Amino acid sequence: MENNKFALTEQGYKIYKDELQHLITEVRPQVLEDIATARAFGDLSENADYDAARNKQSEVESRIAQLEHILNNCFIEELATTADVVSLGNFVQLLRVEDQVKVTYRILGSAEARPLENIISNKSPLALAILGKKVGDVATVRAPKPYNVEILHISTEEIR
Repeated sequence: MENNKFALTEQGYKIYKDELQHLITEVRPQVLEDIATARAFGDLSENADYDAARNKQSEVESRIAQLEHILNNCFIEELATTADVVSLGNFVQLLRVEDQVKVTYRILGSAEARPLENIISNKSPLALAILGKKVGDVATVRAPKPYNVEILHISTEEIR
């Protein structure tokens, strides 16, 4: 695996592919129509509708470029089918040793990470510390302020 490649699950690949298709076939034509309509109102220097449509076009084109980059530079990573050791796709319940707080995360590729939803990148310091470890292992997370976590539970299903 090259460092500039994105690990995606089959589901993640499909989500990105569908979003790209939607942007190209539905959103982009609508934005172009909005620009044409706003342009018909005349003076473009004081046309808020035109400015808004152009800003929307910029956002859409940026997202299209981002999705194309991800899809052109990805590989499909198989999700873990067992919970013997922490692997891509696993749900992991951890105990932060220093403050005794339990946290649960899912590990996916960087393109699918959503930290606010406790889905972390396989390249994050936490994931790098626990990948390959077993229940009961304690790992040191190499962060600006290092900390230790104990692996309490590993699962292929969401931990509730």
